[in-house]
Amino acid sequence: MHQRRLLVIGFVAIVFAAGMTFIAYRTLVGKVSGLKQPSRVVVVATKYLGVGTMVADGDVTRMEVPIAAIPSGALTDPNKVIGRGVVAAMSRNELIQDSKLAAERAGAGLPAMIPKNMRAVSVQVNDVISVAGFVVPGTRVDVLLTGTPSKVGNNDVMTTTVLENVEVLAAGQKIEPNGDGKPEKVPVITLLVSPEDAQRLTLANSEGKIQLTLRNPLDGHQDSPDPVRNAALYKQSLPEAPKVRKIVAKKVVPPPEMVYSVEVIHGDKRDTAHF
Repeated sequence: MHQRRLLVIGFVAIVFAAGMTFIAYRTLVGKVSGLKQPSRVVVVATKYLGVGTMVADGDVTRMEVPIAAIPSGALTDPNKVIGRGVVAAMSRNELIQDSKLAAERAGAGLPAMIPKNMRAVSVQVNDVISVAGFVVPGTRVDVLLTGTPSKVGNNDVMTTTVLENVEVLAAGQKIEPNGDGKPEKVPVITLLVSPEDAQRLTLANSEGKIQLTLRNPLDGHQDSPDPVRNAALYKQSLPEAPKVRKIVAKKVVPPPEMVYSVEVIHGDKRDTAHF
């Protein structure tokens, strides 16, 4: 009798525990369902996509992502991604944004990286001009010109800042930014400039010697410094030009004109002649 009572109590306990477990499970499922956020299917990269490459069919896939985690400009249609050039590198599983791709039918490589109304101009450099090779794609530079202006003396050499805060598009034939920060020896640097600045840069390259100065990428301030002449490099002042003594010519006063008068008498007539 005692054993039967224990069995009944055990059975009731099991039923009670099962009921409480079921209630807890239903409550938890309800809370999780309430916390589930709305999502959307977007296009993501299946591998690293470097600058200048063209997106192929196998480079992208579709993935469901919470709407709150989707950045502005994220693309949802793979057909609007495939065949476009990459202008900003993307990592694996990164959501593909329209701003990181070239325009449709713009192709790939360097031409696709040139924005509308901008130009790419290349200048020949060496280790000094390219700041020991640290001028690489993605950096920003100022362009200095040293030469002799045509309207000053032959010995009056001047250095002036021609362009400020210019983006470097390519170093040699490399268009992808250098992730490790190491310098690179290249013979040519390609800069992104406006059409007007392209003319100034080309003229500066033919008029004198240009020099690139590397900027901090966060420093976008336009300084517009005044030109520096060679005389400003020397602490001693230039010798003063000899003073020219002015000679004032004395005014010569001509002697007074002598006038002679002769009186002529003819009978009762008198005439006076002046000489």
